[in-house]
Amino acid sequence: MKVLLTGDVKKLGWLGDVVDVADGYARNYLLPQGLAKMATDNNIRTIAKAKAKHAEERKLLRAQLEKVAAAVDGKEAVIAAAANEQGHLFGSVFRHNIAENLRAQGYEVQDDAVGLYEHIKEVGSYKIKLEFMDDLTASINLLIVPEGADIEEFRQALKDAAKKHSEEKVETAPAEAPKAEAAEEPKAENTEEPKEKPKKKPKKEQEEKKEQ
Repeated sequence: MKVLLTGDVKKLGWLGDVVDVADGYARNYLLPQGLAKMATDNNIRTIAKAKAKHAEERKLLRAQLEKVAAAVDGKEAVIAAAANEQGHLFGSVFRHNIAENLRAQGYEVQDDAVGLYEHIKEVGSYKIKLEFMDDLTASINLLIVPEGADIEEFRQALKDAAKKHSEEKVETAPAEAPKAEAAEEPKAENTEEPKEKPKKKPKKEQEEKKEQ
């Protein structure tokens, strides 16, 4: 079914775009939510001005987001959270916690830009993707430390644990399989011409010699 988008729909299109979607998706979600209308000529004409204005606004927004993405890429967010001795958090870390931390550092990152689809429940170091637009992303390092812990000591402890784990993997790696013995080299063929065997004398000549 072809529908006219009346708002931006992530990974589908922008306001004013005519898109082809499954009938069920249109009837059960896009149309009831007011995100789309039937793609009639009249509806397309009606939304044309709004589409042009929105395209300009989107261009300005992208320029701003590109600056934010370039500035925040590779940076670190550090969050202290209550945890037990095994490192399990008593609560969870959500995307809004990460976004708030980044905003406190001066990076204008909105909550929905944080690509966190599962709640974090352990202390440790994580790589988090930021999704500003479908084709505009950045990544940050997230460090979750137990409340009251020294950040640098905790960071060093993580490095030491990672190094130890790497060394243990090397020690327990299976021994290298012995190399197959080299195939025996074929013996060189004898290229010398065989010596000619002495010719036997005729039987008659041998008998005559005996009689003498």
